Amino acid sequence: MQKARSLRRSMVSVLIAFACAAPHWAEAQSDPSVASATNADWAEVKEIMDRRCVVCHSCYDAPCQLKLTSPAGLLRGASKQAVYHSQRLEDAPLTRLGVDAQSLPQWRALGFHSVTQNVETDPSLLERYLNLGRLNPMPENAPVPAALDLTTDRPLACPTPDEFDAYRDSNPLAGMPYATAPLEDHAHQTLVAWARSGAPLPSDPPNVPDDIQAQITEWEAFLNGKNMRPQLMSRYIYEHLFLARLHFQGDDPRRFFQLVRSTTPPGEKIGIIATRRPFDAPGVNPFYYRLQQIDETIVHKEHLVYEIGPDRMARFQTLFLDPGWTLATAPPYGDAEGGNPFSTFASMPARSRYQFLLDDALFFVRSFIRGPVCHGQTAVDVIEDRFWVSFLDPDADLSITDPAFLQDGAVHLELPVSGVDGGALGDLQGFSHANQVRYLEFRDARYRDSAAHTEGFDYDAIWDGDGTNPNALITVFRHFDNAAAMTGFHGDIPETAWVIDYPIFERIYYDLVAGFDVFGRVEHQLSTRLYMDELRMESEDTFLSFMPKAARQQIHKKWYQGTLAEIHTYWHHRHVDASFPTGIGFETSTPKQEFLLTLLARGNGLWSVSDPINRCADADCSQSQTQLALRALANQRGDWVRYLPDLSVLVVEDSGGAADVFSLAHDKAHTNVAFLFDEAARRDPETDVLTILPGLAGSYPNFFFKVRQDELTAFVQDLKAVGSQSDFMEVVANHGVRRTSPEFWPLSDRIHEIFIQRNPVHAGILDLNRYKDPKSADDPT
Repeated sequence: MQKARSLRRSMVSVLIAFACAAPHWAEAQSDPSVASATNADWAEVKEIMDRRCVVCHSCYDAPCQLKLTSPAGLLRGASKQAVYHSQRLEDAPLTRLGVDAQSLPQWRALGFHSVTQNVETDPSLLERYLNLGRLNPMPENAPVPAALDLTTDRPLACPTPDEFDAYRDSNPLAGMPYATAPLEDHAHQTLVAWARSGAPLPSDPPNVPDDIQAQITEWEAFLNGKNMRPQLMSRYIYEHLFLARLHFQGDDPRRFFQLVRSTTPPGEKIGIIATRRPFDAPGVNPFYYRLQQIDETIVHKEHLVYEIGPDRMARFQTLFLDPGWTLATAPPYGDAEGGNPFSTFASMPARSRYQFLLDDALFFVRSFIRGPVCHGQTAVDVIEDRFWVSFLDPDADLSITDPAFLQDGAVHLELPVSGVDGGALGDLQGFSHANQVRYLEFRDARYRDSAAHTEGFDYDAIWDGDGTNPNALITVFRHFDNAAAMTGFHGDIPETAWVIDYPIFERIYYDLVAGFDVFGRVEHQLSTRLYMDELRMESEDTFLSFMPKAARQQIHKKWYQGTLAEIHTYWHHRHVDASFPTGIGFETSTPKQEFLLTLLARGNGLWSVSDPINRCADADCSQSQTQLALRALANQRGDWVRYLPDLSVLVVEDSGGAADVFSLAHDKAHTNVAFLFDEAARRDPETDVLTILPGLAGSYPNFFFKVRQDELTAFVQDLKAVGSQSDFMEVVANHGVRRTSPEFWPLSDRIHEIFIQRNPVHAGILDLNRYKDPKSADDPT
């Protein structure tokens, strides 16, 4: 048994280097079209790679760090070193593509080996993996063989060219694409021909039109001001936009830039300054902020779009330079400063900083859950599967209206990153807990002395987007180990809701984005998670302050069910404040619902008041036949819900061949989300529901369903009749698309084309690493 388990791990382990595929070995050796097509066009090769390879090889969790989103990633190759390693005691070497090494010798020194280079008479690893997949294709439209592990944390072997033959003999199913239907013949032939011709890659950078280059020149001049005030503004902007895909107003919807720090001034070739975090010292003086064009394939899970142009520059001028603030000396760099942005940027008006975040609140909330963090249940199990977010209005936030609030309170607002380099894990947990307790005591005291404690918060204390900005209301979805966010309130009334003020917003950003290091050791990973636990509870507590005093304890108790959860909230000094008044005269016995629906009604058309599928009054509901049929599934409890994956995509075709796409989000219920481990023990599957959203809601679909319009009613009925895993397998057989189905790749392509067509700026390639393989098992979890 142990030997079999070891063999399975080793087989699955690396199944790696290239997520592309092929039909049969004999054809690869004898097909004349393969042998003669030695000058495959790079554009055609790239299109195949984007659709068949990048879907699995595009982030830090790409098998063997083989990132195939750019020529640089292909040249860099693969590594045996895993980025995600939750038990490591030392920081891992930084291996950010385009940042931490600039030449092949440097990447080889960091342990990467080639996948494109032929070794003497042996083909490249790329071709050998393709041939292995061709020799042993997956059984068509059948479950993936049991030897192949599909978990994201499977062990990986990552053989070098010298090790591949032995690896192939031990792992005959390790060909590419891993555990899916094979490539189409033409795609296979094109890739093999390109590999045999030496895998030629373009070397010229993409062209930038003259009008866009002129705007780049203006922006680089704006961001590299000579005085300390504009320099501090640029530092703040860089620390918040270093992950952004900058898109110029009106430009090609697929052209993006990145804000970087460079050793070279505008007009010269960019010399990237590689630091672990954006608030680390640049190491050279002077340095320059530059806009670098992104030449990678756009992948949705990393695609954080931030629009720039003349209007944005004018907005920055209004927010940061027009107010009359002064700066005597420039603040230093380093972990201590990054651990406390409130002291680093204390000279800049807090209102300007908060408004900067509010202007693009969806971008910043998405930055918490997208970007380089592509793997991690423990990062998102701190949140419920669906909740609604609103923001404290600047005029109701003491950190904005009272200059002394942040001056006096900044000492309590340090983040864990400021102390992560010293001490043990217990010290870090104590740091996080003690600092937060002191801050909450400070915050409560200040609000008790304010007018708000006399009058209470009313609806005006919630930011309404100033009548023009839809970012004021946001829905967050969790899909087990990843998440998604969108403007507006979607789904039925959620169990929990957050109200975020400026200190919460800034700390979440510096905890999860600016201060988070995916290469960090266990102390850093856990301290980040523990601190986020504190910030979630603080956001929930702020929401509770709007509820009637008598209802707060009851609502809170429902969020934290169980003795351990009650102990947890007690240890964290979480008490429901019954002294703070509410300024709202509630008219119903369901204040949470009344409050949230009233926020929706204030939108002046910025967002839909009703949800046509999940939550609506009959008069407001869409009469689309598809949506009417799906309404029978939405927000319904039943045993059938638990069998669905976290996130499914449903494609509905009409008689003319046109398609609608919907996301089926499995909202898993929990008794609480108060603990780091053993989530299964806190699940409450009897109260799970399904939220159905038009379009694509996440980056990591777990399964595709495809039905014709005239089959939709049968699909709904079949799904609601599921009472066992065997029943669900029948739904999969009748309406699902397996990894091994001949429809898998064509449907993946079609979904991507619909995405690009409907949202060309924000669309990106979806990640299929988490695509499920339903099995006939009794345990649906």
